[in-house]
Amino acid sequence: MQIITTKAELERSIQACKMKGQTIGLVPTMGALHEGHASLVRRCASENDVTVVSVFVNPTQFNNKEDLLKYPRSLDRDAELLDSIGAHFVFAPTPEEMYTAEEMNEPFRFDFGGLDKMMEGAMRPGHFNGVVQVVSRLLYLVRPDRAYFGEKDFQQLAIIHFMVERSVLAGTFGKLTVVDCPIVREQSGLALSSRNERLSAAEKQTALGISRTLFDSLEWAKEPNANVPAVQQRVIDTINAIPGLEVEYYQIVDQTTLLPTDSFRHAIGCVTVYCGQVRLIDNIKYE
Repeated sequence: MQIITTKAELERSIQACKMKGQTIGLVPTMGALHEGHASLVRRCASENDVTVVSVFVNPTQFNNKEDLLKYPRSLDRDAELLDSIGAHFVFAPTPEEMYTAEEMNEPFRFDFGGLDKMMEGAMRPGHFNGVVQVVSRLLYLVRPDRAYFGEKDFQQLAIIHFMVERSVLAGTFGKLTVVDCPIVREQSGLALSSRNERLSAAEKQTALGISRTLFDSLEWAKEPNANVPAVQQRVIDTINAIPGLEVEYYQIVDQTTLLPTDSFRHAIGCVTVYCGQVRLIDNIKYE
């Protein structure tokens, strides 16, 4: 496995693979890798000749600079894991290598077709601009056949699909398939997240109330006369009743449009909860 830190070296390595006719898969990450990331990399390695993993804490998607500073970084440990599960290249650039000074300081502009107006987009202004900025940059540099993303960040995944569909039509990335990968959970049910590293042992136990409530809500949705607003509020009230947890939002929306829905059919419930000072996200599909 090779660790690459510059765009020029990455493009040379990718071009050499393409000259051999090899298929290329990309797994974008911000590092602090866990089994959820590993599942993406293993799938990528099983479906492509060459697996590229980016490890880059993208500053332009953080609207909270303190959150950026606290984000866990562990490149040596990440590289050891990636080498053991089939990655061929790790792209680990600095912000200065990825962006010009102007790109760092000027907000990236993109028409999200309204997908950024609710949930994470409403709570973190500019966040998805930074996400699309870095993902589009990585896709342009690597030109992969397939790119792999987890469903835990469901709104982000919907926006990436939207961006890629528009860009493929414009010929920007060539032929590209975005591969959706399911949430990976601990045996307890807690969704795996790099942010879990910031939880104390006690907070980790408290955080189990998030996934437990989401799974309970699947049964609440089946009760006679159940309706979306009532289940939505019951999830919020149940989580908020757990000491140490505070819901930022819980919304049940259509899986395709991300718009509020009055039906559980093809719906997904997306939640963000503060566990102490740590912001955790999760979701559950009502199907």
